[in-house]
Amino acid sequence: MKSYGLIAVLLAGLLAGPAVYAQQSAAPAGSTGQCKDGSYTDHATKKGACSGHQGVKEWYTTAAAAPAAAAPAAAPAAAPAAASKSTAATPASSTKASGPQPPANAAPGGGPGLVWVNDSSKVYHCQGDKWYGKTKAGSYMSEADAKAKGYHADHGKACTQ
Repeated sequence: MKSYGLIAVLLAGLLAGPAVYAQQSAAPAGSTGQCKDGSYTDHATKKGACSGHQGVKEWYTTAAAAPAAAAPAAAPAAAPAAASKSTAATPASSTKASGPQPPANAAPGGGPGLVWVNDSSKVYHCQGDKWYGKTKAGSYMSEADAKAKGYHADHGKACTQ
């Protein structure tokens, strides 16, 4: 009876392994984890790694970082390839730092005197803001109406002073 349980645990581990590997292989080079909002981090520890990104969704083991650590020990001919990898990883990490990006097109309707209210976060965005008209769920209204309905300005920055 116990052997069936052991076999089930081993089988589950074998089936879960490729899924974790596939997710790690999709991550940008040098990332150590994925945040709950979909961005990646390259922090050395979990503590504070996804601060401002809704927390850590998945932390990759140090085994994933081991090949990167072993690269300098490779033959000297491989050194230029390793150097190009590190420069290629730089743009990916700068994209990660900026967080999620808004869609290219804003929702139709906005204009002067109107703010975009994000229904899910209860935050409103001013015209010219990168999220103006671009969050998944929202609508346009005057800033006064947004405040009256309980919405607050993005990062506390009101549109009108």
